[in-house]
Amino acid sequence: MEESSCCNSGKKEEIRESVRDAYAKIATKGGSCCGPSCCGTPAVQSPEELAKGIGYSANDLSSLPDGANMGLSCGNPTAIASIKPGEVVLDLGSGGGFDVFIAAQKVGASGKAIGVDMTPEMTAKARKNAELFKQRHGLANVEFRLGEIEHLPVADNSVDAIISNCVINLSPDKAQVWREMARVLKPGGRVAVSDLALLQPLPPIVRESVAALVGCVAGAVLVSDTEAMAKAAGLIDIRIESKTDYIDAMTQWNDSLYRTILDNLPAGKKLSDYVTSIDLHARKP
Repeated sequence: MEESSCCNSGKKEEIRESVRDAYAKIATKGGSCCGPSCCGTPAVQSPEELAKGIGYSANDLSSLPDGANMGLSCGNPTAIASIKPGEVVLDLGSGGGFDVFIAAQKVGASGKAIGVDMTPEMTAKARKNAELFKQRHGLANVEFRLGEIEHLPVADNSVDAIISNCVINLSPDKAQVWREMARVLKPGGRVAVSDLALLQPLPPIVRESVAALVGCVAGAVLVSDTEAMAKAAGLIDIRIESKTDYIDAMTQWNDSLYRTILDNLPAGKKLSDYVTSIDLHARKP
C-alpha cells in the first residue's frame, strides 16, 4: 500500500490544514471548497437533488434542519448500515450533521448518534442544527465532537456502527483511520462507508493537485488498498460494491474542478477509468 508511507508528518499536517481551511469556508460562506463543487457535488444540482440521486428519501431530507444537507455526499451510508433502535452510531467527518440526524431518528431516544469533525466551523454549525433538530423531533440523542478521524475522541469498544460519507479519502493517514475505527467499535460492531476509491493510480498531475484532493479525487487510494487497510485493522467480512455510474455522471457536470481533471487525463481516458464510488461493509470480530 502506497498510502501509509506517502507522507511525512509535516506533509500530512499540510494536507490536513488545506482540507480544514476549505471546509471552514463551506461552513461559514456556503458553496463548496473548490470552485462550484466538492466531493462530487455538481454545480447544476442542488444538495437535495444530489441526495435523492444517491438514495436518500424525500422523508429523510424533509426531517433535517435547514442547512444540514450541504451536498457533500457520494453515497448513503445510513441506508447500508442497517441501523437499529438503541444503538450508538458514529459518523466520521460529520460536517453540518446530515447523516448524524438521519441516524439519530433511526436509533431513537434510547440510542445515540455522534458526529466527529476536525473543522471548528463545521462543528459549530452542526451543534446549532442540533438545537433545531431537538425542537422539531423532541430528540436529544445527538452529539458533535471536535476531533480528527485519525485520533477519534471516542472510547474503546463503545460504538455499534460507524458510518462515513466521502471523508476518509481526505485523510493523509487512512490506515490510522481504519485502526481507530476498529478500536472504538464494540465486538461485533460494523462499518458502513461510502467513499471514492481508485481503480488504477491517477496521473501525477492530478494526484498532486490540492484542489483535486479537497474535491475527494486526488486523496483516494486503490480499492484493493482500502480493503487491505480495513483487513489490517482487524475488521472482517469486508464487502465492497463499486459504482462507476456515479463517476460517469461527473463528466456531464459544468464544474471547473472536474473539467480540469478530465483535461489532464491521457487521451481517450475518462474519469471512471480511474475513480469509482464505493459502498464498503465490514465488522469487528
